[in-house]
Amino acid sequence: MQLKISTRMVDGVLIVDCAGRLVFGEESACLRDTVKKLILERKRLVLNLSGLTHIDSGGLGTLVALYTTAHHNNGHIKLANLTKRVGDLLNLTKLVTVFEVYDDEQQAVNSYKGAVA
Repeated sequence: MQLKISTRMVDGVLIVDCAGRLVFGEESACLRDTVKKLILERKRLVLNLSGLTHIDSGGLGTLVALYTTAHHNNGHIKLANLTKRVGDLLNLTKLVTVFEVYDDEQQAVNSYKGAVA
């Protein structure tokens, strides 16, 4: 299953739903290009990763690149609803210390309350 990306707004925060495989190649490029455009318009994003079925090193690299892009553009990307596989990989690679990770989407959205947009 290829990566499917959809977006929606919740309490002024852009939610990017990802479903399928986040792997090196077309899937990673699609997510990178989509989110890079969105971060210029909206500074507060949550990546909802509940639908990811597989992620590889290219996918992890894409997440790091998006975090860096957001940071350089005065934006923020938070992760929510990690699958066990994604959570395990973020722990193994210590990337869990880089990202703000939330158990569910509403917690991630709420974390923006009081923050400067």
